[in-house]
Amino acid sequence: MAEYTEKQNEKEQEAAEEAVGNARELRGVTYYAFIIIAVAGALFHLFVLNFYPLEPWIFRSIHLAIGATLGLMLFKGSKKSGDRVSIVDWVLIAAIIGVTIYIAVNLSSLLFRAGVMPERWDVIMATAGMIVVLEITRRTSGWTLPILAGIFVLYAFAGPYLPGLLYHNGYGFERFITYIFGVDGVFGVTLDVSSKYILLFILFGAFLQMSGVGKYFIDFSFSLAGGMRGGPAKVSVISSGLMGMMNGTSAGNAVATGSLTIPLMRRVGYPARFAAATEATASAGGQIMIPIMGAGAFIMAEITGIAYADIIIAATIPALLYFLSVYFMVDFQALKKGMRGLPRKELPPLNNVFKKAYLFIPIVLLITSLLMGFSVIRSGTVAILACLVVSWMHPGHQMGLKRTVDAIVLGMRNTIQLLAVCATAGIIVGVIALTGVGMRFSSMLLGIADANQFLALLFAMFIAILLGMGMPTTAAYAVAASVVAPGLINIGIEPLLAHMFVFYFAVMSAITPPVALAAYAAAGVAGTDPFKTGFTAFRLGIAAYIVPFMFMYSPQLLMMGDGLGIAAAAATASVGIYLLAAAVQGWFFKRPAGPVIRILLLSAAVMLINANILIDAGALVFIGAAVLLQRQQPAQTMEDRAAASEPGSL
Repeated sequence: MAEYTEKQNEKEQEAAEEAVGNARELRGVTYYAFIIIAVAGALFHLFVLNFYPLEPWIFRSIHLAIGATLGLMLFKGSKKSGDRVSIVDWVLIAAIIGVTIYIAVNLSSLLFRAGVMPERWDVIMATAGMIVVLEITRRTSGWTLPILAGIFVLYAFAGPYLPGLLYHNGYGFERFITYIFGVDGVFGVTLDVSSKYILLFILFGAFLQMSGVGKYFIDFSFSLAGGMRGGPAKVSVISSGLMGMMNGTSAGNAVATGSLTIPLMRRVGYPARFAAATEATASAGGQIMIPIMGAGAFIMAEITGIAYADIIIAATIPALLYFLSVYFMVDFQALKKGMRGLPRKELPPLNNVFKKAYLFIPIVLLITSLLMGFSVIRSGTVAILACLVVSWMHPGHQMGLKRTVDAIVLGMRNTIQLLAVCATAGIIVGVIALTGVGMRFSSMLLGIADANQFLALLFAMFIAILLGMGMPTTAAYAVAASVVAPGLINIGIEPLLAHMFVFYFAVMSAITPPVALAAYAAAGVAGTDPFKTGFTAFRLGIAAYIVPFMFMYSPQLLMMGDGLGIAAAAATASVGIYLLAAAVQGWFFKRPAGPVIRILLLSAAVMLINANILIDAGALVFIGAAVLLQRQQPAQTMEDRAAASEPGSL
């Protein structure tokens, strides 16, 4: 593969669009109207964010109106609908525009009476707005999140009839609907993050793609790792991490990047299921990859009040541990199957790739700006402008007016889904706040922790994964942060630790059976069984279920403490990750590992979770025993491994 061609780039984009939903093929006046609204909406956001702040509720309502208008124009109400925007769509568009105007005109009154003493038109407008929010979420993300929101809405009215923990006094429809469609619900923290950060960084991702920087990431990954054993799988790990951190959706990234990497993984010998699972696992990991972390870090910063720069610094070691684990997993698989990499002649020439290292400037500039203390908005805006400048240094990718408009439209298209899920997640967050169920859950968690803190953490993990199943990462974390994180904080865990713990498991819901969205999306590309792919992805990403416990018991992994302690914790955790991968894959010291050795390796890996010298010494004993037993087995040659490999196995 000498070049990641424009044809492949188009294929990637088509696959991404297919993953997002049932998009229309807009034509004629509607097509140009969509472009005008998208460009005007993007420029409006950049202007307000950088130069002319608006009252938050007004800004968020305009943000929702722009996204809903674009979503209703672009996405069909059903698969049977044609490509023409229907009367129903135009009615819904008119409704959300009317709601936005109503909020702007009556803002000062709404701030006092919404959710307390609402008037008739407040209720009508809030109801219309809720219908539009749920509809655009259904069209862009399917039924899962709207149904979950509906369950929470029913809970708000059913509370007086429920026992124990779930009981509350209940609310009248007028008070409920105006509260939820207000600054504590739909227009709360999740839509605030969408309007300020998610849109900005999805635009940044679109500019990276149009300027050729996204293409360079793939070329760089292939040049760096394509020739290694099982090279395309390692390319998938690197490239999906780079691209996934910017697009905010692991399932969409699994299809987009996987349309290239999965066929190449199969070509060098990986079974279809393993190839799809690798792509899904790497794409899910992109949501925890610094510095953008799939937009989840922005929500964390808003909820906790912790500086964004502090969050990405804290997230560095855990993210690297995760990708190190996935790398070991695919490397051991390549060793077991006797795989080789792609021929050097089919890879981008190293000298050409390094000559274009200037294409990393936008990313370097973004990270540097953030670490120097500039605001996230200013840093993101500068990074977008850097893409424009860099494109003119990159022959064939110069961003003139047309490419710039294309980048803006692409960014706004990609924003629609996340905007919708953030708005619907706001419904759930609002119900949790209104009913007080989050605090009662915290009390329950506190009771469990009195008996055993590990059990409390285990329970919190299951709840975070369960709440996140079937949802995009951003919504999954927003909901879990409202329900689970306060409980962890109440049992004495620091806010950063608690939210990072919840965030990891919300992200990993995308590869956790039975509803593993990222794995199912990648399975569609590979043409393999989705359910079995989900279990393989779970196995490959097993480190993500261990790493949060690692930093809970060793806060040094979140850069807490002195430099020596941080380095020691990172080193022992890395060894633990290696042993975990060896145990899961059944491969150690150039030989297959039997059950006893795998148990020893797994035990040592678990012991290395806690940064304690005595426990680490015990882990060394297990490692030594595993090494001694393993050395008694004969090493396998490349030919032996190739002969032993069975097509279609994991």
